[in-house]
Amino acid sequence: MLRILGSGVSSRNGLDRREVLRAGGLSLFGLTTPGLLEAMEQSRVAGGAARAKSVILFNLLGGPGHMDMFDMKPNAPVEIRGEFQPIATSLPELQICEHLPNTARWMHKACLIRTISHTYNSHDPMAIMTGYTEGNAQLQAQVSDPPDIGAVCQYVGLGPQNVPGAVCLPCYPGWGEKYRRGGPYGGFLGSQFDPLFANCDPKFGREPKSNYYDPVMPIGEPRLPGLDSQPEMTPVRFDGRRSLLQQIDTSFTQANRSATQDRLNKYQQRAFELLTSSKTHDAFDLSQESAQTRDRYGRNLYGSSMLVARRLVEAGVPFISVHQEIFSHYGHAYDMHENNFSMLKNHNLPLLDQIYPALIQDLEDRGLLDSTLVIVMGEMGRSPRVNAKAGRDHWPQCGFSLLTGGGVKPGFVYGETDVQAAYPISNPVHPSALVATIYHLLGIDPHLTVRDKLGRPFAIARGGDPIHEILA
Repeated sequence: MLRILGSGVSSRNGLDRREVLRAGGLSLFGLTTPGLLEAMEQSRVAGGAARAKSVILFNLLGGPGHMDMFDMKPNAPVEIRGEFQPIATSLPELQICEHLPNTARWMHKACLIRTISHTYNSHDPMAIMTGYTEGNAQLQAQVSDPPDIGAVCQYVGLGPQNVPGAVCLPCYPGWGEKYRRGGPYGGFLGSQFDPLFANCDPKFGREPKSNYYDPVMPIGEPRLPGLDSQPEMTPVRFDGRRSLLQQIDTSFTQANRSATQDRLNKYQQRAFELLTSSKTHDAFDLSQESAQTRDRYGRNLYGSSMLVARRLVEAGVPFISVHQEIFSHYGHAYDMHENNFSMLKNHNLPLLDQIYPALIQDLEDRGLLDSTLVIVMGEMGRSPRVNAKAGRDHWPQCGFSLLTGGGVKPGFVYGETDVQAAYPISNPVHPSALVATIYHLLGIDPHLTVRDKLGRPFAIARGGDPIHEILA
């Protein structure tokens, strides 16, 4: 039985028509025999049975300081340990920051990796969403970038047909600074595999006392975008869910029309179907939630985004990313070169300590935690030594990832850092290994290869292997 990039269902002739369409977005006038044959040789079977039906990634943009949150060093010199004290957690012998008391109660359910390490010094989620740490870290998102996890989920056809395979909330990373940060895109696979990007219009209750380092909470909700706000080619991923016979009929009946115009019309039609589908629309309708639930998540842009993410999980969306965005001068998220401790104490940590426990409790109450992998992390850590402006600088050499549910070991700590939390001294984890683990839990072979624009094979997890020690 032939399997192409994900489905184990075959036709009587050995090849399911729907699988053909999934093999690289094929169409009647776009079949590429080498790509099709190669796709036939690969499948998700090697990925094993899926433990996670959905993944929610909460990206703490800017680089959260691991030594101020989940890897504290209370015996280090003050210029290393900083201002905060550790507290006990529900996991014996594990302590975390005093300003995360609600999170501390859930650590027996979480798997903490303390040794994420790489050299990609850039404020985009490219490394943690693709495993890719090469290239020019200063560029905006490029069409030559590798596809992210969400794009691959759509490429292999995960999830129901009437919802997107990936959604990005509350906006694309960089929207607040009019800059498209690399990471959550189809990249060289094509923009047809981009996620569904939400829109937002945040409001702020005051002007900051100083730009960037006096954060002000954004208020608002993520909105389902209009058709004209999506990348021109994005809807083709839904066109691929039509049967081969339908595409043949469409191609012949419209053969005398402009091919370009025909494609655009089909893309728009499929995008319209998606954006008006009841499942997608309902997931963004927070009026269906109780006031108590809204309050528990927080009536701000990020709490609302995470609540939408939970609703998207219920709708069957495989990959949802929520990004703590930088909106102009209203705050620098976790990029705390100045005023590190005040920004954490008064803004970032209370925000995280509300959203994360609310989500985990909600998923558990609804019986969804075992099948939903929740990941909290940033693109890098912060420097061990506090600088002259009470800040910490960039430090990709060491950071953390907090994983909960979806097939990881509960109450487990992986990796150890040195006395200054500067470098791993055991079990260093490259982002490619983390990405491979996510693919594995989704039931996708992390060693699956796709072709880039030049036809070269590209491993979706950049050669990383799953971290079997953290798997339940």
